[in-house]
Amino acid sequence: MKLYISFLLAICFCCVAVASAQPPPPDVVDMAKAKGYQLGPGDEVSIKVVGEPDFDFAARINEDGKIDVPFEDQPMIAKCKTERELRADVKDMLSRYLRSPQFNLRVTERDSRPPATIYGEVAAPQQIKLMRKATLVELLALSGGVKEEAGGLIQVFRTQKPICAEADADADWKATTGDETDVPSRVYSLSAVKLGKEEANPIIYPGDIIVVQRAAPVYMTGEVLAGQGIYLKEGGTSLSEAIAKVGGVRPEAKTRNVKIYRLKPNSKDREILTANLDLIKKGQQKDVMLEPYDIVEVDRAKPGIGKTILEMAVGAGRQIVGTMSNSIGYRVLY
Repeated sequence: MKLYISFLLAICFCCVAVASAQPPPPDVVDMAKAKGYQLGPGDEVSIKVVGEPDFDFAARINEDGKIDVPFEDQPMIAKCKTERELRADVKDMLSRYLRSPQFNLRVTERDSRPPATIYGEVAAPQQIKLMRKATLVELLALSGGVKEEAGGLIQVFRTQKPICAEADADADWKATTGDETDVPSRVYSLSAVKLGKEEANPIIYPGDIIVVQRAAPVYMTGEVLAGQGIYLKEGGTSLSEAIAKVGGVRPEAKTRNVKIYRLKPNSKDREILTANLDLIKKGQQKDVMLEPYDIVEVDRAKPGIGKTILEMAVGAGRQIVGTMSNSIGYRVLY
């Protein structure tokens, strides 16, 4: 008897050990998140019943999210249902009239959602029809990415309340101004998007408008190697950085007195700021952070007295030689 009890205990122990060694069960799949295309007002569905053409019908989902069934007194709710869910409802309905109904259900038109639009400083501005959930990063990739002229901000406008997103409280944006007529929007940092931060990669819904904003320019003129406009990117650009971007200054540049023409607040007039680039490079003066539409002018330095006398002497010599060559005749000796 004791041997029998010991044998049973050993079997129980082995069973417990095997059970504990098995991997944990997989996480439960959230079917609400796993859903495919959910129907909405404007979509059209077509039902064809095998061998029973009298039960065939096509219907468009109305504004109330329902479809009218010719042989039913009450309309059928279709809004926010997937094809599989609607097929199950149709089967239940047909089962009241037919035994084991065989039918085909198709969504013939998907017009419930306007396309999302992405434009601004992207390689390929376009409209994208969303048949599933998509993120901001996905749509930026589909548009070819941002251009060099892109600034540091991306603004997303939510032109309409998302369909079938009632469970997602964050999807229903509110206008920050408090005016219900304003289109609600949110602004995202381009650098945060590039870093893959979750808070900078929102779900994009049909009807959303994505605007990749253009960077504000500053203009470099005077004794710089490549006078041109450059763009102020996220994080700002300093005077020394801007000069480096245009290749630096020419040898004759007046680096001790660089002028910055800056717009006054709420005015087209400009104030003049000065900076000593030599002291900035030595760390003896704080670098100047440029602002949108600044004009940076690097003057030509005045030549020293020795260089001036030399240039005058060289110029006078050239003039005398030229005068002598014009006044002296010549002959050809054969």
